[in-house]
Amino acid sequence: MRGALGGPRLLLRRLREVMAEPVNAQARLDRIVIHIAANMVAEVCSVYVARSDGKLELYATEGLNREAVHLTTMTTGEGLVGLIAEKAEPLALADAQAHPAFSYRPETGEEIYQSFLGVPILRGGNMLGVLVVQNRARRTYSEEEVEALQTTAMLLAEMIASGELQSLAQPGQGFTLQKAMALCGAPLCEGVGLGHVVLHEPRIVVKQLVAEDPQAELRRLEQAIQAMREQIDQLIARGDRYGVGEHRDVLETVRMFANDRGWLRRLREALESGLTAEAAVERVQNDARAKLQRQTDPYLRERLHDLDDIANRLLRQLTGQGPAHGGALPPNSILVARNMGPAALLEYDRANLRGLVLEDGGPTSHVAIIARALGLPAIGEAPNITDLVETGDAIIVDGGSGEVHLRPPPDVEAAYGEKARLRARRQEQYHRLRDTPTVTRDGVEISLHMNAGLLIDCEHASEVGAKSIGLFRTELQFMVAPSFPRLSEQYALYRKVIEATEGRPVTFRTLDIGSDKVLPYMAKVEEENPALGWRAIRIGLDRPGLLRMQLRAMLRAGAGREMRIMFPMVATTCEFAQAKALAERELEFLRRHNYILPVSLDLGVMVEVPSLLWQLDEICAAADFLSVGSNDLTQYIFAADRDNKRVSSRFDTLSPPSLRALKAIVDAGDRHGKPVSLCGEMGGKPLEAIALAAIGYRHLSMTPSAIGPVRAAVLAVDVGAARDFLMPMIDRPDDCRSIRQELHAFAERSGVPL
Repeated sequence: MRGALGGPRLLLRRLREVMAEPVNAQARLDRIVIHIAANMVAEVCSVYVARSDGKLELYATEGLNREAVHLTTMTTGEGLVGLIAEKAEPLALADAQAHPAFSYRPETGEEIYQSFLGVPILRGGNMLGVLVVQNRARRTYSEEEVEALQTTAMLLAEMIASGELQSLAQPGQGFTLQKAMALCGAPLCEGVGLGHVVLHEPRIVVKQLVAEDPQAELRRLEQAIQAMREQIDQLIARGDRYGVGEHRDVLETVRMFANDRGWLRRLREALESGLTAEAAVERVQNDARAKLQRQTDPYLRERLHDLDDIANRLLRQLTGQGPAHGGALPPNSILVARNMGPAALLEYDRANLRGLVLEDGGPTSHVAIIARALGLPAIGEAPNITDLVETGDAIIVDGGSGEVHLRPPPDVEAAYGEKARLRARRQEQYHRLRDTPTVTRDGVEISLHMNAGLLIDCEHASEVGAKSIGLFRTELQFMVAPSFPRLSEQYALYRKVIEATEGRPVTFRTLDIGSDKVLPYMAKVEEENPALGWRAIRIGLDRPGLLRMQLRAMLRAGAGREMRIMFPMVATTCEFAQAKALAERELEFLRRHNYILPVSLDLGVMVEVPSLLWQLDEICAAADFLSVGSNDLTQYIFAADRDNKRVSSRFDTLSPPSLRALKAIVDAGDRHGKPVSLCGEMGGKPLEAIALAAIGYRHLSMTPSAIGPVRAAVLAVDVGAARDFLMPMIDRPDDCRSIRQELHAFAERSGVPL
C-alpha cells in the first residue's frame, strides 16, 4: 500500500467525515475499521481497547467474526495484541502464526490470515488500545504502511479518550484513562480536597492531523525548531529562567534535545506520512513517552520530563500558544502541575481552588509555603501525575497522608467526603480553643506564633489565635513581583502587614534570597553549591544599598509601633554586628529627617548556620532575640539537602544530635535572658512541638493551619513529665537513633492528641 503518500491523508479525511456522522458509537467504530481495511488493502481490521481491569477487549472488526466483538479479550502481554500493548511498539509479521506469542482464538476465525500488522493506540504515552490489520497472503508490510497505521491510531486515541466508547463498556470495565488509581507523594499542606483536575499547563490539543501541503508543514516545522533553539540560547546566555525551576543545567539538557539528530529525523519521517507539523510532534512524543514510561532505569525515566519539555516548547512555537497562566477556575478545582512557582499559584482564583498536586516540589519549596499560607491541601513529589490525568478527571487530595486518588470509585469518594467533614468538625474544635491560653497541664505557657509571607496570611492571625507574626518572610514580595520592589512599594506592604495584625507584634525577616530563591529579574550567580553560597545576609552585606532600602522601609512602616527585625543566614557575630550597624544608620537617617520612629527596635538573628552553635554566648550578648530556622539548621547539621529525596528522610529532627543542638540554643538564651523562638516546619507538628517544649522552648512559630493541632497537643501535655521522659534518651551516649516512636507512644499514653 504505498497508496502513494496520499493514502493516509485520504483515509484520515474519510475518517473525519465518519467522526462527524450522527450515528452511535458502535456504528461509528464499525465504519472506521471498514475504511481502514479498504485503504490498507487488508482483509481484516480490528480495534482492541484497553479496559481498566488490564484486559484488551475486541471492540470492532472488519473481516473477523462479528460475534467475537465484546467477547474476545486478552491480557497485556498475551498474544500478539497483548505483546504490542506491553511494549507499546508496532509489530509487523509475514507469518503471524509462527510467532511464539501468537494466541489462537477460535471464536474470531483468524486462523486463515497469515500476515499481521499491529500498532499501539497511544495518547500522552498512555496505552489506550491496539489497532490491527491482517492479510490472508504472506506479505511484508512496508515502513510507509506502519507509519500510516500509526497515524490512523492517533485519531482513534482521541475517540477513545473523548469517552464516546464508554457507553459500550460493561459496568466496571471502563477504559484505561478512566481507571481508578492511587498515588503517594510528599505531604505539603494538610487538608482534604475533593474536586476535578485542572492542569496548570494543559496539553496542547492538536486539532488538525492531516497536512494539506506537506512542504509547507516541513517549512513550518523547520522555522519553529529554529525559533525554539534561539529562545533557549538566549535564556542560557542571560542566565535567566524560563518558567519555574528551570536552571541552567536543565536548559542545557533541553538544548541538547533540540539539536538531537535522531529526534529531528523522526519528526521529519512523521511529516512524510501526511501529518501536520503539530501532529508530527505529538506522534513522536507519544512514541517516546510510551517507551520511557516502561523503563525501570530512573535516569531514563527522568529523560521523559526533558522530552516533554522540548515537545511542549515546539508545540507552543507552532501554535503560538504561550505558557498557561492562572485566572478563573471552575468550582472545586484541583490544580495539577509538574512544578510551579509561588507567583503562578497566586494568579489563580482562590475561591474555587480546593487543592494542589505537583510532580516536583518538596515540603520546604516556595510554592508549598504559599499553599500553606492559603490553607490549600497540597501534595508534592507525586510520580508522573501530569501523565496520568486529563482535565476534568475526578481527584481527591489528602494533604495529611500525601495520597492522591484519581478517578476514585464511589466508596473511596464517600470515605473521603466523611473525612473532610470530620476535619471540618475538628477545625471547629480548634476554633473554639482559639482564645484559650496555651498552657500545659502543669502550668507552663507555650506561646504560639504564626509564619507569614503575604498580606493575605496576616488575616489568619486573629482567626487562629496567634500571639504574633513570629516570622514574616519579606522575600515573597520580591519573588512574585515583575521587577525589584521600590522603597515605596516595600513600605506600603510592611505598613499594611502591621495594620492587618490588629496590634499583634510582627517579626520581619530581611531578604532571604539566593540558593533556590532566585529573583526572575536578578542575574543568577552560577555557584557549585548555591545552598552554601552567596545568599541571604551575605547578599545584603555585599550590596548594602539593597539591605538599607529594606531596613528603611521597615523602620518607616513601624512608626509609633514596636519593631522587630531579624537577619537570616548569619554565620558569625561579626556579620550580625555589620547588619545591626546598617539598621542603626537607617534609624539615624529617619531621625535626622524628622520621620516618626518606632517606639522600640529589637534586632534578632536567625540561628540556622551551625557555626553559631559555637558562638551562642557572644550572639546572645549582641542580639535582642534569637529565632531558630530549623529547616536549614537541620540540613546543615546533617549535611543533607532537604530537597534531595535520597537523603532528606535519612535524618530525623527527633534524634539526639538534632535535639542537643536545639537545646544548646535555648539554654544559651535562658542564660542571657534573651527570648528564643523556633520558626521552622518542626514547630508546626504536634509531636515535635512536645519535644521542643520538653527541652525548653516557650515560643513556637508555624503556619496558620498548624496552630490548632499544636495548641490542642500543648494543652494536653505535662511538660515536666515529657522532659523527664525525653532527656535520658537525648543524653544517651553513643546513640543517635530517632526517638520518634518512643515519644509517640508516650504521647498516646498521656492522652495527647496527635
